[in-house]
Amino acid sequence: MAYQNIYLPHYSVGEGCYREIPFVTRHYGKNAVVIGGRTAMEKAKDAILRGVAGSAVRIRDFLWYGGDSNLENIEKLRRDPRVQRADLLFGVGGGRACDTVKALGDLTDRPVFTFPTLASNCASCTNLSVIYNNDGSFREYYYEKQPACHTFINTRIIAESPGRMFWAGIGDALSKEYEVVFACRGKKLGHLPLLGLGIAKTCAAPLLSLGKRALEDCKERRASSELEQVALDIIMLTGIVSNCTVHQNQPDPKNNYYYNSSLAHCVYYGSSLIPACGKHLHGEIVAFGVLCLLTYDGQLEERDRVIAFNRSIGLPVTMAQIGLSEADLPVVAQKAASVVEWKYAPGNPTEQKFIRSILDADTAGRRALENGR
Repeated sequence: MAYQNIYLPHYSVGEGCYREIPFVTRHYGKNAVVIGGRTAMEKAKDAILRGVAGSAVRIRDFLWYGGDSNLENIEKLRRDPRVQRADLLFGVGGGRACDTVKALGDLTDRPVFTFPTLASNCASCTNLSVIYNNDGSFREYYYEKQPACHTFINTRIIAESPGRMFWAGIGDALSKEYEVVFACRGKKLGHLPLLGLGIAKTCAAPLLSLGKRALEDCKERRASSELEQVALDIIMLTGIVSNCTVHQNQPDPKNNYYYNSSLAHCVYYGSSLIPACGKHLHGEIVAFGVLCLLTYDGQLEERDRVIAFNRSIGLPVTMAQIGLSEADLPVVAQKAASVVEWKYAPGNPTEQKFIRSILDADTAGRRALENGR
């Protein structure tokens, strides 16, 4: 008999949310190991220790995740005796740290709790990890059986995070609504993806209306209501949508359906092969990818509106701003055409049309810069 397990993320939010760690974890065990980025753990360590003080939860160690979400780092952690003795895995940091710990928890059948210290993407609450090769290029997706058991979003820590990462998070989150609506077109959707589509349609408006103010607050280290709303958009709204993809984020061949991401992220995955793009952040490149998707889909008025928004906060609107040149585009398109998003995009995309949309988006962006719009 066919069946589905449906997991939607649980989360706590606010400056004091780490105080909820003992309550949230009470049924899962007592011995926790914290795994994350070095800087992230330094920022969150005292708050986590205060959060569990006087409770049954014991933090046994703080371990560096290895610097990237690749199979080698996951395997190294899996063999670590400190991980093997732990009841609970706490993943602390940005997307690659959380992706590493989620995959590790899935492989070792241990409960994972995530503590994003950046509002840069939705990795902390999805049941999907992006796995990279040792050279930093995209390798594959790893699909966990469920998302983290709980995500703790400390807005004080996020307000004190680098503004550049928050900025890139806005660019990444902006893709969700446009990619999902595009990828769902003409598809037969059941309960779960319909839920995701409905939530996706709430993602763009808070970013476009509050994003500039929230970014200013992050740069001024203010844990404002605008910052909280945009952080929840980046981390949770987009993550919930991702988790509403059928079959634990995997494609549904029967209905020719997949919407975890689409052509905006294809631009990113293709650019991962271009050395000059390596110095640019994921969300930075995806922000330009949104313009390419809207161009590809003929939504030129909306594209121009997003160009204006991108310009207002300094997100890219041209190829040059992300290190791409026209000579790179055949490589970008070939890589894009190899990932799952391409196969399930509506309208049978072609590499030629994809390249044309990148060039046309670049032209529109350069025109906006020249005209000061």
